[in-house]
Amino acid sequence: MYQTTITEREAGQRFDKYLHRLLPGAGSSFLYKMLRKKNITLNGKKALGSEKTVAGDSVAIYFSDETLDKFMGAVGDTESPEFETGHKAERYTGKESDYMTAYHALSGIQVLYENDHILLADKPVGVLSQKAAKEDLSLNEWLIGYLLQNGAVTMADLVVYKPSVCNRLDRNTSGIVLCAKSLKGAQMLSELLKNRTLHKYYQLYVKGRISEEHLIEGFLIKDEKHNKVSVVPSNTNGAKQSKKSAREPQGSYIRTAYKPLKAEEDKTLLEIELFTGKTHQIRAHLASIGHPLLGDYKYGDRAWNDIYQKKYHIRSQLLHAYKVVFPQLEEPFEDISGKTFYAELPDVFHKISI
Repeated sequence: MYQTTITEREAGQRFDKYLHRLLPGAGSSFLYKMLRKKNITLNGKKALGSEKTVAGDSVAIYFSDETLDKFMGAVGDTESPEFETGHKAERYTGKESDYMTAYHALSGIQVLYENDHILLADKPVGVLSQKAAKEDLSLNEWLIGYLLQNGAVTMADLVVYKPSVCNRLDRNTSGIVLCAKSLKGAQMLSELLKNRTLHKYYQLYVKGRISEEHLIEGFLIKDEKHNKVSVVPSNTNGAKQSKKSAREPQGSYIRTAYKPLKAEEDKTLLEIELFTGKTHQIRAHLASIGHPLLGDYKYGDRAWNDIYQKKYHIRSQLLHAYKVVFPQLEEPFEDISGKTFYAELPDVFHKISI
């Protein structure tokens, strides 16, 4: 027999999905059969699997130790920890070292805010938000290593819910990354991002002098082969239409607002608000109107970038996600309801200012 209690971190998901994570080696038909036979119970009662889990729920699994080993161990699945079942202590191998390696190896990451459900991290330039290749270390692994190091999660917790980043910044874009520590936190952040009710702001330097704020729109076309995008003008005149007309280009609709903060001799410090969040949106959109980002060799002005590279050693775009504003929220997120969080500008922004 195996018995456990649903934690706040795991609450809010369907019971059958929880069981799939807990017993990754078991198929759906087998799990539903065990539920019907009451070999798996929720709070001591027969369950359908469609119930929403609540913190404090008691889960009992009446399997032999051998069967539990088979389904919890998920033979061949290197992502899943192994269990010594029954009433024995749990045993885990493999992945913990990866998380701790990332935690110790990736320097410069700061925690701006943290509660039971979310974490706001300030990511420096050079750190991936998520892995691009199997051998990569990213903020995602760092997050779990950080939580393991501080006792906020255990390897056992990761079987049924794995904390993760909820939005991505390019490797060479710095600033605020939204992370979910619990399922409730992930659901809340996902909803805010989907509904665009969480406001994200960036600061960046662009070529040329800009004196007025403006809202620009367009369609972003991806070139997967070269990992590059292009922007064509929008025909929507300020609003995205539900159905594109025959005249509109194919691609993803993008909307970007910019406001000048400081105009200098050959460049302007801008604040950007993203209303849509697409790959390379800021970089490509500003370049398409003749104001490429400083340090951006993919979309920018190479000769201009070279001047700043030689003088200030700038090798990537100066783009920093410096502010997020949360809307009004209810429990259990009242502590961040209507709050604004900031990430300080990297030193290089101040060094090049005149």
